[in-house]
Amino acid sequence: MTRLEQGIAALRFDPSVPLWLLGVLAALCVLALGIAAYKRARGTIWRALAFAVLLLWLAGPRLVEETRQTRPDIALLAIDESASMAVGDRTRLAAEARAALQTKAGTLDDLELRTITVPEAGNAGTRLFAAIDRALADIPQTRLAGIIAVTDGQVHDIPANPSWGQAPLHVLVPAKGEETDRRVRVIAAPSYGIVGKSVDLKVAVDDLGTNPGLLAFGGQVRLTIRRDGEVPRVLSVPMGREQTIEVPITRAGPTVVELSADPLPGEASLLNNRSVVSINGVRDRLRVLLVSGEPHAGERTWRRLLKADPAVDLVHFTILRPPEKDDLTPLNELALIAFPVRELFQVKIREFDLIILDRFTNRGLLPPVYLRNIADYVREGGALLLSVGPEFTGPAGLANSPLGAVLPGRPSGQDGAVDGAFRPMVTELGLRHPVTENLPGWNASGPPSWGDWYRYVQAGQIRGDVLMTAANDQPLLVVDRVGEGRTALLLSDQIWLWSRGHEGGGPQAELLRRVAHWLMKEPELDETALTAKVEAGSLTIERRSTTDTEGGSVTVTDPDGAKSQVSLGTSRPGRFVASLPATSPGVWQATDGTRTAYAAAGAANPLELSDLRATGTLLQPLIHATGGSLHFLDPAGTPELRRTEPGREASGSGWIGLERRHDHLVTGIAALPLLPPWLALPLILGLAVLAWRREGA
Repeated sequence: MTRLEQGIAALRFDPSVPLWLLGVLAALCVLALGIAAYKRARGTIWRALAFAVLLLWLAGPRLVEETRQTRPDIALLAIDESASMAVGDRTRLAAEARAALQTKAGTLDDLELRTITVPEAGNAGTRLFAAIDRALADIPQTRLAGIIAVTDGQVHDIPANPSWGQAPLHVLVPAKGEETDRRVRVIAAPSYGIVGKSVDLKVAVDDLGTNPGLLAFGGQVRLTIRRDGEVPRVLSVPMGREQTIEVPITRAGPTVVELSADPLPGEASLLNNRSVVSINGVRDRLRVLLVSGEPHAGERTWRRLLKADPAVDLVHFTILRPPEKDDLTPLNELALIAFPVRELFQVKIREFDLIILDRFTNRGLLPPVYLRNIADYVREGGALLLSVGPEFTGPAGLANSPLGAVLPGRPSGQDGAVDGAFRPMVTELGLRHPVTENLPGWNASGPPSWGDWYRYVQAGQIRGDVLMTAANDQPLLVVDRVGEGRTALLLSDQIWLWSRGHEGGGPQAELLRRVAHWLMKEPELDETALTAKVEAGSLTIERRSTTDTEGGSVTVTDPDGAKSQVSLGTSRPGRFVASLPATSPGVWQATDGTRTAYAAAGAANPLELSDLRATGTLLQPLIHATGGSLHFLDPAGTPELRRTEPGREASGSGWIGLERRHDHLVTGIAALPLLPPWLALPLILGLAVLAWRREGA
């Protein structure tokens, strides 16, 4: 509230004569007084007073009276609402302090209280003083009575010196006093690891707010390591020292590792007693064996596709002579070499992640024992892809060999391949299968935009899943699981037409990439899977199925062990999704009864949760520099709000002070003569008469 005040502001002189003339008159007066003093004249004092009044009157002294409009002081109240303020009763205590201060400030006519909230700034932590500086941009320093910050003291942008002048900073901490905390700190963690190898995590367990001398005795703490819900490992690690932990990567895709330390008695929170690391398992140089049989126009399609992937180590053979052919030609004259049958199909067969047979026919090239080795390789977890043409239907076709036992289909007759234009189509099952769903160019309401093929092989005795069809709904792409391994059968040798752009081409690269990765058991292409991930504070659960029409429900277990049932909704055919908030850092688990998925919530070392103590230690230097104060709200409650004068103490036991700045606007000025003529002339004459009478006595 503003009010008007009047008061004397200054003494001003408006000479009636020029200053040089006033100076000359002053000099003459001094000369006359000097002579009188030399002669010891008795009226010298009265004469001096008369001269002084004369000179003062000529100088025109005036009292300046101002009419002032006072302006209320402004105090800034900053409320910390970052994640660490949710610990314990901090949020409640902060809300009570806010209400009490606003109520008290409302009773003070000369004070305006402005309130701001300070949210968490993501990875930057709590930016309290950045928010204060933005608010102070609209507050003149001449009106700033002080700053009150309600915070747990975990601030990550504390300036070396205050930017707001000398206004006091009062910090109210919603706690009983200085607290302790234990945290698990991840020093180094790789983002990915090679499947079949181990990675090293470097971690440390720190106790904050405790006596550092206790660590000198080599204190130990129990650290529990859990990987994807497996049986946990428990280690005893030294407090405050770096510890290396070896984590094996056993599969492709994310591996979630949770590290948790035993609680510290009396610590502020258990939130940062655990840390979560997600490591993506990748295959090291996928080894692919490509064996091309009869040369054809599409042979280079496979080679170009596989060589374009830097993660693929390709071994490619084109067989043009049988192994038993040996005419004793000198090695330096050989144009073709014998096929290394034993090395590839017996000694090193299990070193390959994928075997591709492209239009391969067994004209005595591979003895039955080696074909049986390929079948065993598949059953034990290997991957086999066949791209076939007319040779598949002949007597030497692979379906009639020991390899036929693991193939997902057999030729239906001896008529060979069927010629004629057709457009490959995705089946109803294929629309739900990750290998063929949402292929580029597919149109749900009409024919796909890709080009035609002109030959396919009729097949029967289908044992796997038909994902694509040729003319008359004949199988074109069939995939199957055999034992621990997987097989795929492409019943046409015409996919090269798409790579050449025939009739607009087609998604040959994407289709073959998906088929190959499905065969090699990449998790993102499993047709029946349950996955979970945490992004932007939300847990997203996805269930994939090629048979179910409803998603059902899953059981979600949060990092604290609490369980809840969540229903899955259909996002598209074969995909069922649910989302829920994931505010607690740690490992979240989702299970549908047969499968379990894990997701990591929170960064390995979130800045806001790295130290959860309520403390005034970090802000104490700045509080001291501004003459402010530090108060703990529990159980003392909110300190009393008082107004103080500049230079006085700004705080005391149970109270905080906001300075009176006395800022105002001048709305009017009046000048009052100090010696008006009606007063000056009689006074001068009277003093002159007294001086004359004194000298004449």
